[in-house]
Amino acid sequence: RAAMLENLKYVWKYDATTLPQGVDSLLSYLNARNEWESPINCNEPERLSGEVIGLRKKSGLCLVSVAKYIPDLLVPGLEQLCGKAKELLSSNDLIPPNRMHLYEFLSVVATAVEDPLLRSNFVADVLSSSLNDLENDDVKVALNSPDGLIDFLGITEAKRNPASVTDPSNVKRVTHNYCQFYSALNQLLSVGKRCHEAAKKRPNCGIPLQHLQDKSLNQQNFPDEGPVSIRDLAVDDPFIPLWVRILPVLLRTLDVTLGMWHPRFQAALLGNSIQRYAYAISDDEVYISNAQNNAAGGVFGVGGTAGSVVNGWDRRDLNLVPRWSGWLNELRNTCFQLLGLLTNQRVLFAPELASSFAHLVSVVANPDHLKTMEHRHMTQYWKQFLEVLFWSCPSTLYNSHMAPIIRPVFEHMQQRLDWSWAPILESGSASNLDLVLTSRNCECVVEMTSRGDNEWLKSYYARGGLFVGDLDQVKGESVLEKVRVEITRSYCDVIQSALALKGDWALALANQAKQEQAIKKNDPSKLNCGPKTRLNDDLGVPLNADGTPRNINQASLEARQLLRINGLCHFLLLEDEVIAGTLVLTSIQCLSYPDAFTCRRCTRICHRILETVAWAERYANLIGHQLFLPAVRAIVTEPKWMVGMEWDMIGVVRDIYCRLVLGQYLLPGGQGPGLQQVPDVNNKSCFEQTKCVTKPLFGGGILCTASQFPQQVLAGLPGVNSKSINELNERLTRKRSAKDQKDALRDFMQVAAEQLKLTEEGSNGSIHGRAISEESVLNQKIRDASMPVMPEKLHTYKQFLKGEGKKISEAENVLGSSRLDNLFE
Repeated sequence: RAAMLENLKYVWKYDATTLPQGVDSLLSYLNARNEWESPINCNEPERLSGEVIGLRKKSGLCLVSVAKYIPDLLVPGLEQLCGKAKELLSSNDLIPPNRMHLYEFLSVVATAVEDPLLRSNFVADVLSSSLNDLENDDVKVALNSPDGLIDFLGITEAKRNPASVTDPSNVKRVTHNYCQFYSALNQLLSVGKRCHEAAKKRPNCGIPLQHLQDKSLNQQNFPDEGPVSIRDLAVDDPFIPLWVRILPVLLRTLDVTLGMWHPRFQAALLGNSIQRYAYAISDDEVYISNAQNNAAGGVFGVGGTAGSVVNGWDRRDLNLVPRWSGWLNELRNTCFQLLGLLTNQRVLFAPELASSFAHLVSVVANPDHLKTMEHRHMTQYWKQFLEVLFWSCPSTLYNSHMAPIIRPVFEHMQQRLDWSWAPILESGSASNLDLVLTSRNCECVVEMTSRGDNEWLKSYYARGGLFVGDLDQVKGESVLEKVRVEITRSYCDVIQSALALKGDWALALANQAKQEQAIKKNDPSKLNCGPKTRLNDDLGVPLNADGTPRNINQASLEARQLLRINGLCHFLLLEDEVIAGTLVLTSIQCLSYPDAFTCRRCTRICHRILETVAWAERYANLIGHQLFLPAVRAIVTEPKWMVGMEWDMIGVVRDIYCRLVLGQYLLPGGQGPGLQQVPDVNNKSCFEQTKCVTKPLFGGGILCTASQFPQQVLAGLPGVNSKSINELNERLTRKRSAKDQKDALRDFMQVAAEQLKLTEEGSNGSIHGRAISEESVLNQKIRDASMPVMPEKLHTYKQFLKGEGKKISEAENVLGSSRLDNLFE
């Protein structure tokens, strides 16, 4: 019946006569009981059957589906719906998924209310119980310090009384307190996201334009590109006024959660045989890192990883120990997502929160927190908060609101990635067995952890900050490899997003190019076409470059994005020396890490860096030597891990050499021919600057006075002299197409690579070992291109088996006939 009621939404859209009864039925199903069974012990709560739980979950999903399809028809009965929902939420019989369904259902209906004040009051009323749960006395005590949180989760008691972790009454009490606290945070996050999504779907795309008068949306000049008050923001998003109450609790929660990883607490807890598991990874993380088959039942199925971290126990058992890791993951992850929501809704930049901004920076950019976060924590931090900050920060607030947060983060990331990859680069082996920290070797790091010095940090980053509990060494190694690679890739992905190389900003640039092409060819029909790789219905409406329909206010939204793209690129690389230096140096480091995914994306970042700063004299050494050297070394040494992306690296070398030595600039991304600038008549090493020097998205500029750094790097290669460099320069100047220039650089590098091979010792077993000739791009021209002689008649494997079967059958017939012939002799 629940499924039938969901399908009735298509009828209710045109005839809502039975809508109240249908919704009332779905709400009643959320509290459905077992029809035949009753608890054996009346003092124990009723245990729901699988069928009843399925009915409850299905009914909750149906409620959300109906609300999304016809929210406006539910608004007239909003008061009655709110009353019934509150009654259900106040009961203890509601299962957790249904609580989230109810909150999502009410938030969807609330966004359809036209009156902004009424909408905000309704959302505040719905979430009042969640806010009260965050402000109760138990939570306040827990959030006073990391010690309070440790005690709140039952970790402190485990030292005094080890049996408490399996005591049923204690487990239920601690679990209830945690679930009440976490559910409140999660409900706020869920409703906040729903309200923000609805705000973006309004005609103004969530851009606060309420204070503008007599201006259409398409004539917007963004006077709000700066601080906007909560009152103005709340006109579109009813969740925003609640941040005044949420933010203090959020910052305390994040502060004490991250504080648990400081050396003082780690040394104390890792030394105890039970408490140490608070820092362990969860069974789910082990399962994901080992790429198991979900068809077998997942973590708890056949071949699953349940009970592998805490030997013999998993989170379904009545034991606190295997639950701690999951709880702390949930808390930290939810806090990062709430920070991202705060930023995405632009509340972080509101004048009303100006007095709280310094405290926020002291938490999210605390050097002690940054140093002691594990790799998996830092990955969440980059993806869920920093990436949103790059996109959402108004261009006028980069120095005041973005710089204080990202400056210490960028400095820290350079050191973290360096020390994380150091054991791999030094040993030349991908094996991490000696680095994995398990319960068997945990005691040996306690003393070093208590010091908290650089020696501890190096070992801490080398193992990704992980403690894998009772997991075996092989699986622990796979988890470590995953987190190391993941944090490096996450860093590259977020930097790409900030530089408009992927994501929504890259789509805005693609839309701009598409519009320019339509104007150039005088063909408006191109605006209604999507990509060739996607089948598009001929709707006759403007489409984005990815084939999705354009919003009514898309042009204004993209104008704001283009403003931020140009501003952020300039800010990151030219306005703050610390941010720019660490960003460029970290990107250079990533080119040397043995991970092709990371390296390929770093080549794109390097192109954008060159387009932005190649003209600046102060960058000549950084680009011409420190960036050029590892790029050339990677091509000449031909490591195995770089097979398949050699042309990407040659493209970076070409971009640097053209801009810094030859006076040529390229199209964005190192594409197109080398566009030669006019040399000075009196000095051939000086060139006229490009017209697009301040526009990196159009190609950027060049170094007007040729730098000697790239040529010095080339001169240091074996088999290279001044004559060969002059010949290379002449060839690159004479033939400037992308193919010709890349071929010239490849031929030049091939000579150096052949000379280098003569002095190399055998190291093919190492990850840095040289690729074989068949894989080498440098040897493409010297390979034998002849085809092997093909047989006149091809025999398939099936034909081969058929022939073999025929031979066996004939042999059996011969053997059988000979036996029969001699049978009566």
